[in-house]
Amino acid sequence: MARITDFAPGYTKSFLIAGLLAALLAGCGETAYEYPTMRPGDTNPSIYGKEDNGSILGPGGLSLFGSEEEAPAGGTGIGVNAYLWRASLDTLSFMPIASADPFGGVIITDWYSAPENPAERFKVNLFILDRALRADGIRAAIFRQQRTATGQWQDAAVEPSVGTELENTVLTRARQLRVSSAQR
Repeated sequence: MARITDFAPGYTKSFLIAGLLAALLAGCGETAYEYPTMRPGDTNPSIYGKEDNGSILGPGGLSLFGSEEEAPAGGTGIGVNAYLWRASLDTLSFMPIASADPFGGVIITDWYSAPENPAERFKVNLFILDRALRADGIRAAIFRQQRTATGQWQDAAVEPSVGTELENTVLTRARQLRVSSAQR
């Protein structure tokens, strides 16, 4: 009768350890992944057909998307204050959106030229910094360029008050959204 050492002398311990590790891993159980499903009318996919209320750890666990108090009805699924997010999108809706990250709270617009002044264009980077509806929970960086006589775009100065005015406009809209959702 052949033994393991006859086939691979010196490798007996390595084979035994590898075999034991394979047996341990195989005995850990079977993990089946189920793809998220959506029923007609749902806005968020649910796994296993259960509502998880936006929490990884179940009810009362670590909440990724905030409490219902912070978000309007149907507004779960984002990582920042839902009122500030919606108000930011509403306020910047006239500009083309290049990127919008609801989990990081970043909205980046593409360059926009007003039809009445095509020799000037603006770009906005808007950051939502807090989950609460607070005045210091939003920051706007505004960039401006002007077309030179040769047709090239050149950076131009932006008044600091323009960013503050945009932030105040977003905050005002967010407060309006919060009041209107509370009256429902």
